[in-house]
Amino acid sequence: MLPPTPEGEIDKLAKTNGWDVDDLYPSASAFVRDMCESLPVSAIDGVSRPQWLADYLEGDARAVLEVGIPKLCPTWTKTLTEAVSGDYEIWFSNGDYAVDSELKPGKKVIKPGTYRIKGDLKNCYWERLTRSGEIIDNNFASAAREITVTIRASDGLFRSEGCGGAWKPVS
Repeated sequence: MLPPTPEGEIDKLAKTNGWDVDDLYPSASAFVRDMCESLPVSAIDGVSRPQWLADYLEGDARAVLEVGIPKLCPTWTKTLTEAVSGDYEIWFSNGDYAVDSELKPGKKVIKPGTYRIKGDLKNCYWERLTRSGEIIDNNFASAAREITVTIRASDGLFRSEGCGGAWKPVS
């Protein structure tokens, strides 16, 4: 018999519904608790919190989190709602991103638009490339506090190296 606690309720629902979570966790509530503890620091990896959480919303994990987050960490309920709906700001870290108007799960894609990165930027390099790999525009900043770049729908690839932080859409 599971205890009449929020954790016990989550574990009971998971058992009743046959929800399976990652083998790393001894229970559904342990999975939720780990997500609750990870959310406050998740945005440091170059993605927004809802964007980070969305990566865990597949299969049974989604059901467990939809039940568990409001019970164990209600502060993150809005983040969960945004992650489930897909209506959240997408951030980008260093790397190569294909330019496309549609984001594709599991693919490194960036939508056309204007993006900005802020912080103590040293040795930050970015470039916009054609689909065939020719440089359209680029810049190397040995020291900057803020960099803004506009990526066009006609671009093929956006690349940044050494910039740290996250490229965020400019509203």
